[in-house]
Amino acid sequence: MRILVVEDSTPTRELLARSLEAAGCVVTFAARVATARRHVEEASFDVIVLDVMLPDGSGLDLCRELRAHGVLTPILFLTARGDVEDRIAGLDAGGDDYLRKPFALAELQARVRALGRRHGLAPPATLESAGTIIDFTAWKLTKEGVEVPLTAREWGVLALLASRRGRVVSRGELLETLWGERSPEASASLDVIMSRLRRKLGDAPKRCRVSTVRGEGYRFEPSL
Repeated sequence: MRILVVEDSTPTRELLARSLEAAGCVVTFAARVATARRHVEEASFDVIVLDVMLPDGSGLDLCRELRAHGVLTPILFLTARGDVEDRIAGLDAGGDDYLRKPFALAELQARVRALGRRHGLAPPATLESAGTIIDFTAWKLTKEGVEVPLTAREWGVLALLASRRGRVVSRGELLETLWGERSPEASASLDVIMSRLRRKLGDAPKRCRVSTVRGEGYRFEPSL
């Protein structure tokens, strides 16, 4: 597995490196938010291990930013604070798990393995069909060689649907995952985004598209 560790403490980074590399992981390190952001833009990871407190920002804010841009990689927070309120804050920010320092290395490895299994539902790096290329690594959609811009929210919806390609994703799951609520405003926003995605992807035969399954939700079809 490819792991991104965002941690500013050198001793902790070295400890994590020994533990995760011993478990067969390929580890990339970042000590600052800016560096972590660049790594995520340039490569894909199976799990992100993220410290809450960093020199140039908050791990919680970085997590929110990544989720807003459609990054679905599982995130494990590390922190010296383990109060219930702190754990809730991490989960509400979009994190998947929370590990308090100091921790047992065996537990760290087990949690990373568990999160890595979830990443099996991540979107593919690239989808190509009938002149349409969707690059989930560079976050770029091109049709007939022309780039088609998507908003962060549109990428989020498309990435979630593509991760379940060929299967139905309910409106409720989309709203809960990407908006964190099922309000009328969020539902209306989803309708607008679906309309835009269909227009931008097109509906020609053999081209990637999003279809509606009446009464159930939406399905991403890589090609027909």
